[in-house]
Formats: sequence, C-alpha cells, structure tokens
Amino acid sequence: MQTPHILRDFDHAISTLRGQVMSMAAITRNNLERAVRSLLERNPELANAVIADDSEVDDLERRIDQLGMEILVRFHPLATDLRLVISSMKISMNLERISDHATNIAKRAKKISATAEIQECTLIEPIYALADHLLRDAVAAFSDRDVKLGASLHERDKELDKMHKAANATFGARIEQSVGRSQDYLHLILIVRSLERVGDLATNIGEDAVFLDSAKDLRHESKRNV
Repeated sequence: MQTPHILRDFDHAISTLRGQVMSMAAITRNNLERAVRSLLERNPELANAVIADDSEVDDLERRIDQLGMEILVRFHPLATDLRLVISSMKISMNLERISDHATNIAKRAKKISATAEIQECTLIEPIYALADHLLRDAVAAFSDRDVKLGASLHERDKELDKMHKAANATFGARIEQSVGRSQDYLHLILIVRSLERVGDLATNIGEDAVFLDSAKDLRHESKRNV
C-alpha cells in the first residue's frame, strides 16, 4: 500500500506534467500566431522572435518526456493516470511539431517581407484562423476532458484541407502568370502546407484527448468505417 507521502509525490508529479503540457500549448499557439502576423504585417523582427523562442518549446518537450518516464518508472500508474502520462508525452510531441511549422512560416515570412508586397498574402489569414481554432479546441479537449470536442476535430479538419487545396490552386496559377515572383508564391504554398499540417497535428491531439478520458483509440477509425 502506498504511503500518504508517496501519494502526495505522485499527485504533484501528475499536476506538474499536466501544467507543463498546458504551458507548452500556450507558447506554441503564441508562436504560430506571431509567425502568421509577421507575414501579414511584413514584420521580420516578429519572425525572428518566433525563431528564437522555438527552443523553449523544444526544452519543454524534453522535460515532459523526462517527467513522464520518471512517473512511469517510479509510480507504475494505472488506468486514467497511465493514459494521462502517455497522452501528455504524445501531445507534447505534436505541439513541438506545430512549433516547428510556426518557425518555418516565420522564416518564409522574412523572405517574403524582403520583397515587394503580395496582395494574396491575405488569403493566409482565414486558413490560419481555422488551424488555430482547431488547435485551441484540441488543447481544450485535453484540459477539460471533453471527449465530444476532441472527436469533432477530424471532421472539421476536412474544411481546412479544402482551403489548403483552393489556396494551392490560386498560388499555383500566380506562379504561371507572374514574372520574377514565383519564389514568393512558392513560399506561400509552403506556408499554407504548414497550416494544413497544424490542423492534422491538432486532430492528433484531439484523438489523444479522447483516449485519455475514454480509452478509445480513434486513429484510422475513418478508414475502418469506409
């Protein structure tokens, strides 16, 4: 039987783990928002800040992995507690990848800002808004143990996929029509690709939130239902 001291240590470790995931999520969302804003506002200083702050997200992922392993080895958690540790480690991996995409967007935004303004940059804004909404709801599903919200992300991500394809068609046409601006439009295509990937990664986080509360694995379920 575990002593009260051990139980207090376990509760503190679990609380710390959850808090670190939420902190990582907040920093990641902020990085993504600033990266897109650096593009829309043609602000290279903001892009530089995103690039510099990505290391903080990397550090948090390492700390979450380390703490998660320590909890598994020391306390041997079961049921919901075990799923919380596993989900936290998986979510941190997805958040780190999202922050990497924010960094990539910031780097491309700097290159675009160094050239003449492109009106079509405004097409990025609604795509970012949907990607961020998915990410926000994915984190809320984890934080609030909201299975319904987490499960809803897969279907909603399909709209982001449609917006991604439409933007690619527009930017691809501009490449064919433009003289000397094809590289800038290619940067925009890759920025939209990063935002589409944010939606995919947010959907993964939503699936982990569902697994945490219900032990149900949603991965590949849509393929099985075809």
